[in-house]
Amino acid sequence: QVQLVESGGGLVQPGGSLTLSCTPSGSTFSIYPVGWHRQAPGKQRELVASFTSAYSTDYADSVKGRFTISKNNAKNTVYLQMNSLEPEDTAVYYCNAATSPWAGAVPGPWWGQGTQVTVSS
Repeated sequence: QVQLVESGGGLVQPGGSLTLSCTPSGSTFSIYPVGWHRQAPGKQRELVASFTSAYSTDYADSVKGRFTISKNNAKNTVYLQMNSLEPEDTAVYYCNAATSPWAGAVPGPWWGQGTQVTVSS
């Protein structure tokens, strides 16, 4: 059984920063965290950032220039560095994993439990 262990969420003031991390645990052979999605109250889950190939990434327009996705291959861990946070970034953030090291046209079958990010003064 695969679990995606997320950490790093919390409460931050507008303009602040947070870093999320995601690591698979359990039967993790050929399971790769490939991206982050988020869901705000009353809204659909949306892609925030993902690895689309070995050397390219994709970001939601609303976070470009503020968020950065990165990974540590040795630890099979994906990070989401979030800077200049805005109240509109408030949501539950979910890590997504697949059997490929990068995201496909649809999300992979594994999801983290979600970590709450709240941006408020």
